[in-house]
Amino acid sequence: MQKQLTARDWILYSLLSVLIFLLLLAMYQIDRQWLKLTEMETAMSEQSKDMRDLRGAILSGALSTASATIKDAAPAFKRAQAATRLPDYAQGDWVVDFLETNLKTLTPLISTDGYAANVQSFVQESLITRDPDTLEWQGLIAKSWKISDDGLTISFQLREDVTFSDGEPLTAEDVVFTYNFTINEAIQAPSDRAALQKIKEVKANGKYEVVFTFNEPYFLSMSLAGGSAILPKHFYEGYLKEPQKFNESKGLLLGSGPYKLLDPKNWSPDKGNVELVRNERYWGDVQPAFNRLLWKIIQNDSARLTTYRNGQIDSYLARPVEYQALKTDEQITAKSQLFEYMSLARGYKYIGWNQERGGKPTRFSDKRVRQAMTYLTDVNRIIDEVYFGYAEPAISPFGSKTKQHDSSLQAYQFNVDKAKALLKEAGYEDRNGDGVLEDKAGQAFEFKLIYTQSVEDYKRLVLLLKDAFAKAGVKLIPSPQEFPVLLESLNTKDYDASMLAWGGGLESDLYYVFHSSQAKEGSNRNSYKNPELDKVIEQARSTVNDDKRMPLWQQAERIIYEDQPYTFLVRTKDLLFVDKRIANIQMTKTGLNLGGLPQENYVPLQQQKYKQ
Repeated sequence: MQKQLTARDWILYSLLSVLIFLLLLAMYQIDRQWLKLTEMETAMSEQSKDMRDLRGAILSGALSTASATIKDAAPAFKRAQAATRLPDYAQGDWVVDFLETNLKTLTPLISTDGYAANVQSFVQESLITRDPDTLEWQGLIAKSWKISDDGLTISFQLREDVTFSDGEPLTAEDVVFTYNFTINEAIQAPSDRAALQKIKEVKANGKYEVVFTFNEPYFLSMSLAGGSAILPKHFYEGYLKEPQKFNESKGLLLGSGPYKLLDPKNWSPDKGNVELVRNERYWGDVQPAFNRLLWKIIQNDSARLTTYRNGQIDSYLARPVEYQALKTDEQITAKSQLFEYMSLARGYKYIGWNQERGGKPTRFSDKRVRQAMTYLTDVNRIIDEVYFGYAEPAISPFGSKTKQHDSSLQAYQFNVDKAKALLKEAGYEDRNGDGVLEDKAGQAFEFKLIYTQSVEDYKRLVLLLKDAFAKAGVKLIPSPQEFPVLLESLNTKDYDASMLAWGGGLESDLYYVFHSSQAKEGSNRNSYKNPELDKVIEQARSTVNDDKRMPLWQQAERIIYEDQPYTFLVRTKDLLFVDKRIANIQMTKTGLNLGGLPQENYVPLQQQKYKQ
């Protein structure tokens, strides 16, 4: 039997109907608001693009400026501005590059590898930068500066139109904060902190003037004060209360540069690729040409070549062993621009002999042993068989064409007999006739050499070294490692010897790698200590006059040459193939203008393939 509806039931049904109606109405209103918000965001994005295009057109001379007063770009943007005036200049498209290994972190200060530094250079900026043609300093965020007569004070006047990518203005307070944050002992940045020891204080004089005061004269004072990346105070200051959170972070990266991370707080290595997007708020006189910069993690050389062939990355750094064949490869040459060069600031490859492990000296703490290992390293054969002539011997940390180098020094020559004599003098002989040297306690002379497993040339080089060392009774045990694991071994000094590379510079400061004070937490990871060298380095760093400083660097070089804390291997040429769609690639005194900022490269409109 059906139950009749009572008045109470009708009231409940009515209320329920009203509630459903109100809910539907609210959902409709939310949808309308969401659509309106989306329309506003789209309009703002289009307006931003229109403004960038208009600004670029005016700067490039495509539009008349009769009705407006438009100043030429600041000196740092002159070359980039000239690129915008080329007939086929266009904005848009992506640059897709590669990384040879996974990154451990992108967070500034705690990242210690060149891969992370390259990514950071597109996001963060400094007060000044080098003119790639003259090598003189020119303003970037700083519009002018003054140096006191005694060289101890440098005052920078900042531009007033600079903002970080989140819209917050960049002021003198951010520069002061960067210094104070870096020197904070709780922040895991020993190398950067060591670099700032010459600075007495950094103060803001108003909103747009910052003053650096030095304890004593320093030959790199301009670079130290003006060349450091500026950290936004509002973004990083909270980590002063949680320094361990900062030290353990993987991707805290925000700056004022032309590109940004989509999420400046949450990038992590497990994301794989590294991607930067255009900073729509970029303050610069010339806007970034590309919409995105993408780095793909490709650890295998052959995989990188295949990826380049397929057009999935825009450049390929060829190994010497394959270079000759690639130069005649029709598919490669049809799509590529080829660059074969060695820049003035080219770095060097080396074997570092760890002299202290677990608080105790190792066999490599004996200078005679280190010298013997260098005599057993046939650099000429390495150049011929591994690098096929596209390299030169590295005699010291200084390039052969720099003023720091003493031209009278010649590379150690391969000499097994001399190596054996030095090792015997140090107490190593084949005491049991097994072909391997032993020390006086009967311990065999064997050691593990750690190196990055993804670098194919290192594998070939290690096999050559293993064969050469065996001729003198020394047993090398190859120990290839992933790069983050290798860095951990270096930082904890838990290794015998390492094969790595250091980047170069127009003038190198030996302090960070070879001074005794940097053996505990700095970049002197093989615990090399020489009081005489320390003194000479300190004198050189405090000598501002070039003519007086260069003889001091050469004196330091001779000490290192004698001590052989490293076995210096080679400086290699870059053998680079770049997709023809990337335009305006030029050679400068600092190398190719690829990747430099402000950005000078672009892709002509008809050759663009990434449209968003």
